[in-house]
Amino acid sequence: MATRPVFKPLSAFPFVEEIPVEFKWYPGFAKSQAQKSLHALHSAAKQLGISSILEISSRSMDPLGISLSAFNLQINPENANAPGMSVECAFQGSKVFQYGGPYHDLYKVPSIEAKKDPRIRNSGDLVAFNFLGESFPITPVTAFYDWIYMTALSQNPKLSKELLNFEAFSDIAFNPQKSLNCQARAAALFVALNMCGEIEKALQDKKHFFCLLAGPPIKQTKIIVGQINLFQ
Repeated sequence: MATRPVFKPLSAFPFVEEIPVEFKWYPGFAKSQAQKSLHALHSAAKQLGISSILEISSRSMDPLGISLSAFNLQINPENANAPGMSVECAFQGSKVFQYGGPYHDLYKVPSIEAKKDPRIRNSGDLVAFNFLGESFPITPVTAFYDWIYMTALSQNPKLSKELLNFEAFSDIAFNPQKSLNCQARAAALFVALNMCGEIEKALQDKKHFFCLLAGPPIKQTKIIVGQINLFQ
């Protein structure tokens, strides 16, 4: 047995509900084994009342899910002199580490090469992102990946429109015990921000987007005890 999350869009913060689903796992590296696990995951999710789920990965049984894999989905920079690239290449090539990076040459290689480039593992701690000369912080922790993925979706309106027909999203290869960023979660966030009317401003104003993910500010409650003001 294994447990993997299914991501469901919400119309208010935190915008995505992560629902853990326990299911039978089929070990092995073959795509057929992954698809058996995927079928088991979706079947188990249906028992929880989640019936319309799109798997977003190269292992998906839906062509839409394969097209929306970060390995395949393309982002086109505003700079006309910069080439288009996959979301995966944009993400890996923008990482800035303690002892190196960003490795912008990864923008031009196949997605799998960008993901497995040894410099990504051997350059120390991740300290920031730099996408084509523009800096991004590493907190909230998934914000940069989500922003790149959603920007790519906005540039592919035919694909992004089809997303709105689904109730939830999965990525059978994503293990929250080992990774933070997830293409299925980013897709759910895109749908959620469409639901609440925030998607256009979020993509046009990166500061606004990062603030949305950070959540509303905590309000202080003023309590007066005698002549002493206490805040909690």
